[in-house]
Amino acid sequence: MNDAPSTRLSQSRRGVSKAVAVYDDLRGAIIALTLSPGTRIDKTEVCDRLGVSRQPLAEAIARLAEERLVEVEPQKGTFVARIRLADVAEAAFVRRALEVATVETLAPRIDRGTLSRLERLIDYQAAAVKAKDIDEFYALDVRFHAALFDALAMRRVAEVVDASRAQLERARRLLLPIPTRNRNTLGEHRAILGALGERSAEKAAAAMGAHLDEGMSELRRYAAARPDLFET
Repeated sequence: MNDAPSTRLSQSRRGVSKAVAVYDDLRGAIIALTLSPGTRIDKTEVCDRLGVSRQPLAEAIARLAEERLVEVEPQKGTFVARIRLADVAEAAFVRRALEVATVETLAPRIDRGTLSRLERLIDYQAAAVKAKDIDEFYALDVRFHAALFDALAMRRVAEVVDASRAQLERARRLLLPIPTRNRNTLGEHRAILGALGERSAEKAAAAMGAHLDEGMSELRRYAAARPDLFET
C-alpha cells in the first residue's frame, strides 16, 4: 500500500474508533484492488502509516476475515483473499433481482428530473470512455445505479445491495481496463435510460437484466483466463 495516504487516523477520522477506521482503510484498498488478491498485508506498515497499535488492526482483520476479504494463515501472515466466484455469483443474484425490480417500479412514474440526472451521468460516462479514464468511468457507473435507488426512495433496498457488493465490486474493477466492456456498459446504460424515458416497465426490466447478465458473463470469461485471482 505504498500509494496510500500517509495521514494518520487521529488527524482524519475523529469520532470513529480506530478499529473501524483501519477496517475502512483496508476494505477500501482491497475493493479498489490497491491490495490485489494474494497480497500479503504488512501489519507493521499499516500500523506505522495509520498511527495505530496492533489491537485495532487485529480487530479490523478479524472483521475482514468474516467478510472473506482476507485469509489469516498461522505462521505465514494475513493475505488478501482471492475473489470467490460463488460469492460474486450470489452478490450478482441479489443485485440483479433488486435492480431489475427498481427500474420496473420506477419506469411508469419516473420524473423528468431523474431522467435528466441519468442523461447527464451518461454524458459524463461517454466523456470518460473517450478520455480512457477508467477510474472516473467506474465512479460514474456507481453513481448511475445509485441514482436509480435514490429515485426509488427505498433506503433499505440500496443498503442490501451495498452490503452484498464487496466481492462483486472487486471483480467488476478487474474488467475496467477492458475497453470493450466500458463501451458496452455505456450502450447498456443508454438502453436502460431509453426504456425509462418510454416509461415502459417491461423494457426497463429487460434492459437492466441484459446489462447485468452481460457484465457477469464478461467476468466469468475473465476468471477463466486469470485463475490466479479467483477461487472457484
